[in-house]
Amino acid sequence: MKKLTSLLLVALSLSSAAFSAGFDGANASLLWIIPFAGILLSIAIFPLVAVNIWHHHFGKITALWCLGFMIPFIIVFGIGEMTEVIAHAMLLEYIPFIVLIFSLFTVSGGIYLEGSLKGTPLLNTTILLIGTFLASFMGTTGAAMLLIRPLLRANENRKSRVHIVIFFIFLVANVGGSLTPLGDPPLFLGFLKGVDFFWTMKHMLLPLLITTVIVLGIFFVLDSYCYKKEGIKMDASEEKVPFRIDGKVNFIFLAGIIVGVLISGFWKPGISFTVLGTPVELQNIVRDVILLVMAFLSLKVTAKEIHQKNEFGWDPVLEVAKLFAGIFITIAPVLEILKAGSMGSMSGVVTMVHDTQGAPINAMYFWMTGALSAFLDNAPTYLVFFNLASGDAHHLMGDLSPTLLAISMGSVFMGAMTYIGNAPNFMVKSIATQAGVNMPSFFGYMKWSVLILVPVYILLTLIFFL
Repeated sequence: MKKLTSLLLVALSLSSAAFSAGFDGANASLLWIIPFAGILLSIAIFPLVAVNIWHHHFGKITALWCLGFMIPFIIVFGIGEMTEVIAHAMLLEYIPFIVLIFSLFTVSGGIYLEGSLKGTPLLNTTILLIGTFLASFMGTTGAAMLLIRPLLRANENRKSRVHIVIFFIFLVANVGGSLTPLGDPPLFLGFLKGVDFFWTMKHMLLPLLITTVIVLGIFFVLDSYCYKKEGIKMDASEEKVPFRIDGKVNFIFLAGIIVGVLISGFWKPGISFTVLGTPVELQNIVRDVILLVMAFLSLKVTAKEIHQKNEFGWDPVLEVAKLFAGIFITIAPVLEILKAGSMGSMSGVVTMVHDTQGAPINAMYFWMTGALSAFLDNAPTYLVFFNLASGDAHHLMGDLSPTLLAISMGSVFMGAMTYIGNAPNFMVKSIATQAGVNMPSFFGYMKWSVLILVPVYILLTLIFFL
């Protein structure tokens, strides 16, 4: 083991011989990707071969992979450079990400939908449809956390529930967040870079409608088959509980979250603070403070009975927080290598999206952005290809509008391909598992996504990019 570690450090050092100051993605070895790949493989394999170990120690396993990146990095570049890398990842990416997830999770957890809901194919399809369009205006996390528990309660007497949760992840936790910058983090980053708020709604509406109609149609047919096969009969003597919403005050806090997000996009005071070499802009600090205040007010005023009825707990968001902390740290060298373009070790990936004249190949932008978003975090992946295409929002909204559409569709839609493609995927899986749904493994889930979604994405390619 010591020999292997020594060889790895030597290889990393040799590969970094050309670095003059800091990490240079153009000269970096692919060995730097190992810790990030290790986290992804751990997420995929451990639940299959050692589920108890993973359930109790996934945070420690993630931390070990982080150390596998940090220790060699410190040896090669020094503690100062490592501090800046972590500060950049935490302050500009992870903290805003987890604050948004935490606030939406907390506020939506204070809203309880009550009523005699029975999980018929029509009702399930209706809930998925409502959630799909809610996701663009309250975020995929907010919509998913609001509706997943009522959907599970409505189907608690069903034997076949796995497909219901999987299609919920497809539509509510991913595809539905495509109409506004509030819906999904990649689009929010584009908004901060200068993409008009309503550009997304105008250009993403038709792809969303096509995808929703096809996927919901498949779901309705499949759910109808399962429902009929189970032979479920309605109990006419069962007492009907009228539909109502408890915790309505949380809609005010949800509106506060939306306002906080919008402020950071429209208000540009030009004031920033440098923390450990990383500039943090005032509007982003104000946004995060507003979001945290909304979350804590929700916790303060929401009745305990509502949280109890919602089976509200912190496990889903803690799982996301631990795993994505490791992902945001170890993904740093991956993104730097990608940013190096044709000069980096992943030049083959980058050059695939342009023809010999340097013009963008929009179909490849869609698939490459999507494929990387399925396994990397879709927000930084969006930024990589946004900058690769032009980096100028006005240019991308003009002559390169199809390219920006390809990047936007790929990052949002294909986040549904894996459990790690988008943060709500993990949270929904965790809640469903707690409710007794035997959710598939990492690769088991991918069998569903490949079978259902890939043909739809091929169709979208033919319609919009060829």
